[in-house]
Amino acid sequence: MNPHLSKQMLWALLFGNLAVGMGIMVVPATLTDISDNLGTSVPLTGQLITAGSILMGVSAPLFAALVSKWDRRKLLAFTMAWYALFHGLCAIAPSFTSLMILRVLAVITPAIFTPQAAACVGLLAKPEERAKAITFIFLGWSISSVFGVPILASIGGVGSGGEGWRWAFTLVTVVAAGSALWIWRVLPSGIQIAALSKAAWIGVFKHRVLMMTVGVTLLSAFGQFVLFSYFTAYYKQVLNVDTKTISLFFFWFGFCGLIGSFTLSRYIDRIGADRAPIISMCLMAVSLLLWPLGTSVATVLLICAPWGLGCFSSNSAQQARLGAAAPLVAGASIALNTSAMYSGQAFGAGLGGWLIANDHMGSLHWYGFAVMLCAIGLSSWSRREPKPLL
Repeated sequence: MNPHLSKQMLWALLFGNLAVGMGIMVVPATLTDISDNLGTSVPLTGQLITAGSILMGVSAPLFAALVSKWDRRKLLAFTMAWYALFHGLCAIAPSFTSLMILRVLAVITPAIFTPQAAACVGLLAKPEERAKAITFIFLGWSISSVFGVPILASIGGVGSGGEGWRWAFTLVTVVAAGSALWIWRVLPSGIQIAALSKAAWIGVFKHRVLMMTVGVTLLSAFGQFVLFSYFTAYYKQVLNVDTKTISLFFFWFGFCGLIGSFTLSRYIDRIGADRAPIISMCLMAVSLLLWPLGTSVATVLLICAPWGLGCFSSNSAQQARLGAAAPLVAGASIALNTSAMYSGQAFGAGLGGWLIANDHMGSLHWYGFAVMLCAIGLSSWSRREPKPLL
């Protein structure tokens, strides 16, 4: 029998998502520093995001099937140790090619940790507390954006000889190692998720609401990462700001994200898990629509606020929606959702890199806005669909 979900478990898994978030964001935060130090172009360096996202997108469902019988304590602690090891190796990578290979291997962890942690919480939590518990552990992503990403950007910009990005990767290594130890210490052995049968996977793929929800996640991530992947390059080129100002932008964005996620975690039962993503995506669409008005530090901070409020809360709401709709197959549906999120990031980073390479830096937000409108439309449509039980 699985143990009851405790506060210590929740906090340990939240910290794990913080480590995952820092590892995912370390490339966008230090992208221009990596580019300058290794002698690569910004669009080429951005493919570190694309390649990693493709790996995460493809592998999340595969790993969900492969690790379904693993003890959760061993699985989650081991994946965090893996994250620490390969970020440490990234920090000493001698070339862009070796960095690309090591980066792709490192991001195997998010493909496993994020969906399996959510599935674990969804199984152990009481039904009436399930949505709140899942959104709580995703606060780790918001906290990483508030504190981790600005620190990573600052470290990347001030290191001597352009080597600061290596210290940023080293910081991720330390945080991930700490997460592995914490999870190993507080999670008991014997937490088991029911093996996902072929029938369960078929049921998920035939469940229209679940698949439409996954589609919303893909489009939402796509719309955001057309521009978000290149925040640092955009700010430096368009506003000609320094590293400290970029760190301020990331801090503000993350601070708004934390407020949005905390508010969602507290009030999701009142808002409704199917309405919350629409509200979050509308906030992000507002920022993308108003983006050209960001011609100074003050206006950028103002325009980024709605995006920050909706960014992390949107995905948390999506996870909670999937977990609440069909808790017995949450391991499969949340893995597919994670796949969609990272696939969307890959599409967005790829499109953004192509646009920059063709001198369309100033148009990134319009493409993101168009895709975000599609995500909002699909989410609204899915609310009207009947919700079969699994």
